[in-house]
Amino acid sequence: MSLSVDLLIQASYFVTAALFILGLKRMSSPVTARSGITWAGAGMLVATAVTFAYPGMSNYEWIIPAILVGGGFAWWSGKRVAITDMPQMIALYNGMGGGAAAAIAAVELYRGETNGYAASALAVVGGVIGAVSFSGSAIAFGKLQGLIKRSVRFRGLQILNLLLLLAALTHGVLIALHIHDAPSVVTWMFVLALLLGITMTLPIGGADMPVVISLYNALTGLAVGFEGFVLNNAAMIIAGTVVGSAGTLLTQLMAKAMNRSLGNVLFSGFGDTGGTTTGTVTGSLKPIEASDVGVMMAFAQKVIVVPGYGMAVAQAQHKIWELCQLLIDRGVTVKFAIHPVAGRMPGHMNVLLAEAGVPYDLIADLEEINAEFEMADVALIIGANDVVNPVARTDKSSPIYGMPILNADKAKNVIVIKRGQGAGFSGIENALFYLDNTRMLYGDAQKAGTELIQAIKAAG
Repeated sequence: MSLSVDLLIQASYFVTAALFILGLKRMSSPVTARSGITWAGAGMLVATAVTFAYPGMSNYEWIIPAILVGGGFAWWSGKRVAITDMPQMIALYNGMGGGAAAAIAAVELYRGETNGYAASALAVVGGVIGAVSFSGSAIAFGKLQGLIKRSVRFRGLQILNLLLLLAALTHGVLIALHIHDAPSVVTWMFVLALLLGITMTLPIGGADMPVVISLYNALTGLAVGFEGFVLNNAAMIIAGTVVGSAGTLLTQLMAKAMNRSLGNVLFSGFGDTGGTTTGTVTGSLKPIEASDVGVMMAFAQKVIVVPGYGMAVAQAQHKIWELCQLLIDRGVTVKFAIHPVAGRMPGHMNVLLAEAGVPYDLIADLEEINAEFEMADVALIIGANDVVNPVARTDKSSPIYGMPILNADKAKNVIVIKRGQGAGFSGIENALFYLDNTRMLYGDAQKAGTELIQAIKAAG
C-alpha cells in the first residue's frame, strides 16, 4: 500500500471517528438528535467510501449491487414504517448488524486464515455474540410484531441455555486454539449460538423488550468491534466500540429504571406476554364520561399527561397534542411525563411526541416531573400501566416492587384512558385504577381524544 493511500485511509477513519462521536453526543438531546443521526450517517458513508481505496479490492460486481439493494430497501422501508412499528424495525435492523458481524467471522474462520491465536479468539467471540444478537433480535421482532403471541418457558430452560453456551464456547476454544477448526466445528459453533439467542429470548415477555433491545444493541456493537480487530479495520472498531458502550450504558439505565438487574430481566418470569394477573387489589373501577373529563380539564390549573403504549397503538399522539393545545390556549399548564421504560423501546414516547410536534420543553422525565404531580389537578394516563402502578412502592410481593414509577396517583384527579379492564402487558393488576381519585375513560385513545376535544370546546 502506498504512503498516500494509507494516509487517505487513516485520515478518513479519523474523520469517521469524529463524526460518530459527535453524532452520538448530539443524539443525547431530542433537540439535536435528528442532526446527530445525520452526522453519524455521514461518518458511515465516509467509512464505506474509503473501503474502495484498499489495494486488492475486488468483487465489485457483488459489492455495489448489494449496497444499492440494501440501501434502497432500507430507505423505502424507513419511509413507510409507522412510528408505532419502530421498535420492531429497530430490533430487526439491530439483528442484521449482529448477523453481519457473525457472517464476517464465519468467512474468516471457514477460510482458516486468521492471523494468530488472538485474531482467531476475537473472531470466535465476535461470531458467537453476533449470532446470539441476530437470532435473539429476530425473536424480539416476532414478539413486538405479534407473530409470537406467548413467551415459551419450561422446566430446565436455564440449564439448557447454560449447556448451549458451554457447548458453543467449547467449540470456540477448539477453533481459536486450532485444535480442531474443521468447517463442521465452525458450523456447529454458529448453530449453537443461534439456538442460544432463540432460547434466551423466547421466555422474555413484551414488558421487558426495551431492556432486551438495548442489550442486543450492545452485543451487536461488541461483535462488530471484535471483527474490526480481526480485519484490522479501524472504522469497524470505532463503530462497534461506540455502539457497544452506548448500548451497555443504556441497558444499565433501563434496568435501573425498572429496579432490576440484567440477570433478573433475562432469567426471571416477569414481563410475560399474556400472563395471568398477580396480587389482590381491593376496590372497584369507576367509569367516567368524556364530557365530564373535558369540563374537569378545561377548568384545571395544571394537567400532566402520561403517555404509554396504548397511545402508540391508537396512533393518538396528534389528537392528544391537539387536546393539550386547547388547554394551553385556556391558560392551563400542561406537561408530559415520560418514564424511561414506557413503550416498547427506549425513547419510544419521546419519538411519538416529537412526531406530533410537542415542544421539547413540555416533556419531562421521571426525576424532573415526579414532585409536580401533587400540584396537578389532573393526571391523564393514556395506555400506561406498570410505570404508574403504586404497588411498586408498597407491595413487597409484587414483581415490580422497588421500581421507580411516575407519581400519578398523587394528583388530585387521575383519568385513565384504557380500551378495557384487563391488566397491562406484564400481567400485573394496576392498583392505581382502583383508587378513590381515579376514574376510567374507556375506549380507544384516538376516539377518547376526539371526544375530549369536543367536550373542552363545549365547556366555553
